[in-house]
Amino acid sequence: MTPPKQPVSVLVVIHTPALDVLLLERSAHPGFWQSVTGSREGNEALNETARREVLEETGIDAPLSAFSDWSLSNTFEIFSEWRHRYAAGVTHNVEHVFSLRVPEPIEVATAPAEHRDWQWLPWHEAAERCFSWSNRDAILLLPEHFSARS
Repeated sequence: MTPPKQPVSVLVVIHTPALDVLLLERSAHPGFWQSVTGSREGNEALNETARREVLEETGIDAPLSAFSDWSLSNTFEIFSEWRHRYAAGVTHNVEHVFSLRVPEPIEVATAPAEHRDWQWLPWHEAAERCFSWSNRDAILLLPEHFSARS
């Protein structure tokens, strides 16, 4: 039996220096576009969760040092259709925002059980396409966050 998911997750905005953003379309929900997301497993550090999820969902094998922790988190209500994955009574999740800069738009290998398609879009178009408010807001912060690190 699979242990319940932890209500602690990461959101990883993968982008290029030109601020093109990678979005993935959920297999179970066509039309739902998002960045890489996923729950922490065991006692792994959040940057390790970010790295693992990026590798699992895109095939991108980036070193831990390539991930930027934004020191930003969002708390949101878990959709009722996904609550069965969590312990009884868990209704909210805390999502921690990270980014990963790649040199240019690259081909990715999605996990078919999770994602059916992918695309690179300019940051403002990517933000508009996201179904999640926290994902949209993170992408809208990307130009400010990226310029602060440059």
